[in-house]
Amino acid sequence: MDGFSIDESALQLSDLELAVLLCLAAHEHCLLETTKDSIHDVAKELALISSNTFGLSYAILDCSPSTTLADFSSEILAADGLGSYHGPAGPMKIKRSPSYSTQKSRDHVGRTDDGHSLDSRKVVNVIIAKHFNRVNEDIQIRILELLRSKQLTTRDAVLTAPTSFLFLPLVTRKPEQFQPPLNKHLNDHLFISHFHDSSMGYAHLEDVDDWLSDGQESISSVVRKPDTRMPKKGTQIDEQALRIFGETSKTVTANADVVRYQQDIISFLRLSRAVAGGISPKTNIHFSKLAKLLAQLHGIDYLTPSIIALASKKVFCHRIILARPEDDRSLQYGSDLKAVAQVLSHLTPEMVLDDVLSQVDAPV
Repeated sequence: MDGFSIDESALQLSDLELAVLLCLAAHEHCLLETTKDSIHDVAKELALISSNTFGLSYAILDCSPSTTLADFSSEILAADGLGSYHGPAGPMKIKRSPSYSTQKSRDHVGRTDDGHSLDSRKVVNVIIAKHFNRVNEDIQIRILELLRSKQLTTRDAVLTAPTSFLFLPLVTRKPEQFQPPLNKHLNDHLFISHFHDSSMGYAHLEDVDDWLSDGQESISSVVRKPDTRMPKKGTQIDEQALRIFGETSKTVTANADVVRYQQDIISFLRLSRAVAGGISPKTNIHFSKLAKLLAQLHGIDYLTPSIIALASKKVFCHRIILARPEDDRSLQYGSDLKAVAQVLSHLTPEMVLDDVLSQVDAPV
């Protein structure tokens, strides 16, 4: 891709496209949050982003407590030519890049050492799992296995994920949520989180006729452009550009003061009375990796305090486990439970992080 500049292309990308770009470059995965009314439209927008911007195959799953591993594994296998979506707005067919066509036949299967069939078909590049927090813990742990090893062992076969692989659990945000919406080990494995509201618009979906889901017509005047608009020329980012972006980010440097600022944020979060946990060593690794990617995205090869603060908002918010009033340390020294509950009742992970950032002195 001669003359390709990732920082120049980023200016043309939407917030959802940027989230997908960062995760694909880092070979990591993303938790996406939205409102209840917008979840179907966000899923369809992600499908179009996967296909149009990155040329990747995808699958949209609508999860529920009754979803089994067999259901999940059968839906994430790549199929020829078209991705399909079936939701409240009815079926919608979206073309995929022809370079990602796959086998449908099961005629050629090998076997692993333990006797499992090795399915010749691969998993799709992008899995968009709506309401994934509703599936049981066992399935969430099995998907964690897929994210770590790029293999999913089912009763009948071992499924293999492609090199460019992205898992996007899509959940609805709930107020007053003390615990992360997913299994804590899976949640900790997710690189970043991103919240998308319908008011932010749908850059790709708005170009599709009759794109609004049920219950979304009332916001059409806010997020849908007039029919007289010029068609948007999409930005294409291929696997080579992603590889170069990821490799170049590793050369980003940081001086001692910026590194100390980064570590102080982590320390203050761990010591905060409002945080019960979630700030793991893996979080620190993701924090550094995202900060370097963001620096490269901004066209610089060094870390700044503002980039560190920006990275913290994407890395920590979905990991922070809020403390319950009855577990507050001050109760051991005579604090009143009702007073503590009143202090902690209104807090959210975003508020806790903002408070920490205001306490930590950024280097000049």
